[in-house]
Amino acid sequence: MRPRGNLPPLSLHVPEPKFRPGDAVDFADVDVPPAGSARRPDTAEPANTFTELAYTMVRVLDEQNQAVGPWNPRLSPDTLRRMLRHMATVRAFDERMFRAQRQGKTSFYMKCLGEEAVAVAAAHALDAEDMCFPSYRQQGLLIARGCPMVDMMNQIYSNTGDKLQGKQLPIMYSEKRFGFFSISGNLTTQYPQAVGWAMASASKGDTRIAATWCGEGSTAEGDFHSALTFATVYRAPVIFNVVNNQWAISSFSGFAGAEATTFAARAVGYGIAGLRVDGNDALAVYAATAWAAERARTNAGPTLIEHFTYRTEGHSTSDDPTQYRSAGEPTAWPLGDPIRRLKDHLVTIGEWDDARQEAMDREVAEEVKSAQKAAEKNGILGHGLHQPLDTLFDGVFEEMPWHLREQRQMMIDEETASGRPWARK
Repeated sequence: MRPRGNLPPLSLHVPEPKFRPGDAVDFADVDVPPAGSARRPDTAEPANTFTELAYTMVRVLDEQNQAVGPWNPRLSPDTLRRMLRHMATVRAFDERMFRAQRQGKTSFYMKCLGEEAVAVAAAHALDAEDMCFPSYRQQGLLIARGCPMVDMMNQIYSNTGDKLQGKQLPIMYSEKRFGFFSISGNLTTQYPQAVGWAMASASKGDTRIAATWCGEGSTAEGDFHSALTFATVYRAPVIFNVVNNQWAISSFSGFAGAEATTFAARAVGYGIAGLRVDGNDALAVYAATAWAAERARTNAGPTLIEHFTYRTEGHSTSDDPTQYRSAGEPTAWPLGDPIRRLKDHLVTIGEWDDARQEAMDREVAEEVKSAQKAAEKNGILGHGLHQPLDTLFDGVFEEMPWHLREQRQMMIDEETASGRPWARK
């Protein structure tokens, strides 16, 4: 069929990032509203009465490092210092594990540099019994909840101390002790799982809620939308966190729809409460999470929180961001560094100083170093088989079916005939 001559031809819009390698960076068009300007509705208010909060930004720390406005959670200095220490620990942990990968001690690692407030502040705002369904950049949840770093490192090294027996990609932790659901490499599988868990909690008359995290690119996955549909229909007690760090592996947020609207606006179409939050403001993240948790716990329904932040490092140790984005972006990001902002707030209110910050940084660096030494006694990549080969078949079925028993025996027979050591230790 020939095009009609009186109409212009159709065309498609292909999103393009504003800056490419070598470009000068100017984030002047990023709208950063004044701290304290967003209203804080009552947690019982219907979601359709505050839809504007999906398009502005909840911020607490102002340019003078003061906590201002209705979202100020008014946390004690001790709580703020604990949050600061946990964020600093996450950063030190990331740096050491990143170097371990570069040294060939493990195969893979993912940093959360610049995003530490997203997980740490949320962990402080949630109850310790609440269930977390994370993505792969929320290691701060485990550290803030007290998971031993040695256990985390054992998993990264897939060594003899790895409780997952080397069956998960490094950094895909699973910690039932700390309410941390198994991380999946498949994007957004955790969203419907979190909703299902929350619905089960409500069905049992429990008081525990669920919280889940994904990157902004993952909002394009079908699981994201299925989860939101179930959550709004059944008013599941769940918090959806979308970490908008501007970049997926090598494609910018525009490919997930960022040019058209905010990611918090996804909530509006589902009738869910939506908040857009300064993800580099630990107090704002805490306040938004605490508000959403109260809303869920009082049967007022789910909340979607978009954490507006920036991925400072590459997507993982397998990624080179200099190939697709300007080198000037991380330092030009207008919302600053989350650790520095919280530290400056504590200094401003007279509850911290540079000397204590330096001492704390040395302490957490030593703690991470000691944990690494302990973990490496259990083995690192390249030191041979850390788990008995026949454990490959364990941990899937409560009772192993006949066909897997046959396959395991075939493997054992072949290994025995080859003369290679395989036996369970």
